[in-house]
Amino acid sequence: MPRFKPEPPFRHGTAPKVGVLLVNLGTPDAPTPSALRRYLKEFLSDPRVVEIPRLVWWPILNGIILNTRPKKSALKYASVWDRDGSPLAVHTQRQAKLLRGYLGQNRQQPIEVLHAMRYGNPSMPSQLDAMRAAGCTRILVVPLYPQYAGSTTGSVADALASWMQGCRNLPELRLVRAFADDDAYVAALAASVREHWQRNGRAERLVMSFHGVPRYTLDRGDPYHCECHKTARRLAEALALKPEDYVLTFQSRFGRAEWLQPYTEPTLQALAKAGVKKVDVICPGFVSDCLETLEEIAMECKHAFIAAGGEQFGYVPCLNERDDWIRALVALVERQAGDWLAAPTTDPTQPALAAQRAAKLGAQN
Repeated sequence: MPRFKPEPPFRHGTAPKVGVLLVNLGTPDAPTPSALRRYLKEFLSDPRVVEIPRLVWWPILNGIILNTRPKKSALKYASVWDRDGSPLAVHTQRQAKLLRGYLGQNRQQPIEVLHAMRYGNPSMPSQLDAMRAAGCTRILVVPLYPQYAGSTTGSVADALASWMQGCRNLPELRLVRAFADDDAYVAALAASVREHWQRNGRAERLVMSFHGVPRYTLDRGDPYHCECHKTARRLAEALALKPEDYVLTFQSRFGRAEWLQPYTEPTLQALAKAGVKKVDVICPGFVSDCLETLEEIAMECKHAFIAAGGEQFGYVPCLNERDDWIRALVALVERQAGDWLAAPTTDPTQPALAAQRAAKLGAQN
């Protein structure tokens, strides 16, 4: 097998073209055990996600987890799946479409905007190939993880590097590392909470639940824990909350190892037992509603809170297709792409002259 993939058609004198790739975590193709098995195998085989040595982890993954977890997970996915498909996939696709529209306003050169999943479909390699086929010579990769973690943004960088190894003629590449304290992102979060309060009244406590990671990642230097606290602090400031008005928690534990604490569900139960009757929960680490927000938080955690004595549980939806969030995303892309988006200052006849010079030197196109 050749090391390098065939190069897309190239024409001398073609102006540089910018592409933006939004990358989210991923989702199975269907809420079925077989689809979950494929998805979980890809996800849990990533050494960025599970740092257990392969000799130890491989028998556990293939002998136990992939034979038991897919059926249980399929039932959970089925509870949030709608007629359009997986919520995560639907929202990410819509975000890309809206971003394409905003970025295309008043621009001479069109900008290609696609979305991809780190695990599942559409895959990062397939979408990066599609961008090169569309003539993109400059690609900005935007992981939709506001807070950096090695297991999320770091894994996207790994996939990007792996794809690059198969390219003979590399495009210019830029990667957004994080936007945990981005002003417009925080403002969109705050606006979503205020709107929830206007519709439903203000709860006694706002719980900010972030996806968890193993505790050892913090001990080994991963900044995720700090970036979550940064977002929570900025959001609390935007809402003028006192320290006693909110609490930061971590959800989605897996396995027996200690993960970042405090854990979301036990915290909600403890609040209810302490006499808190009404809570609101927001998940600032997710920009799109998905299994972890719609099923784990809005269903499971709600049940746990009510069962422990709570009375009212409010879930604040993710940013999804909110206009303020899409505009924040536009600003983020424009800032990170920078000079790539500047209007061309060269003579418009230069591309034709470049093509003519190349033809004289023997180029075929």
